[in-house]
Amino acid sequence: MKDLTDLLYHEIQVLYDAEKLLLAAIPRMAEKAKDPDLKAALLVHLEETKVHKDRLEQVADLLDINPDGDKSPSMKGLIAESEKVMHKDATPEALDAALICGAQKVEHYEIAGYGTAAHIALGLGYDEVHRILYKTLQEEQATDTKLNNLAKGAINRKAAQAEA
Repeated sequence: MKDLTDLLYHEIQVLYDAEKLLLAAIPRMAEKAKDPDLKAALLVHLEETKVHKDRLEQVADLLDINPDGDKSPSMKGLIAESEKVMHKDATPEALDAALICGAQKVEHYEIAGYGTAAHIALGLGYDEVHRILYKTLQEEQATDTKLNNLAKGAINRKAAQAEA
């Protein structure tokens, strides 16, 4: 990596790999979710993830790079951690809380990645790339907020009551 442009290319490829990994992981999470609002939120985010992947392909075209390249070991690890938790013996309520925990870790990773890539793109004068990445950043932030509200609104409370 010799300059900021190379870093941007790397970030696009890593984000692209992350989105592809999530396209396989989110359906498994949604299947395990018991709370109907959580299940619905995960399925909505699955559809958004498909759009995010398509946007990264568009960004790669604009930058004249192959979106397949660098991998995302971080996302792979976050997904593996969530998968491990999904196979533990837990009440349905605790499992829903754990699914939110894992999903929010993923969202925070994506927020950091999209925020950094959007800022680099803007600094390099790639205004259209910035616009596309920033739109996805806003959607990732909205998903994180939605998950946080689900946890604080009912799911964590139900998990705590199931312990009593």
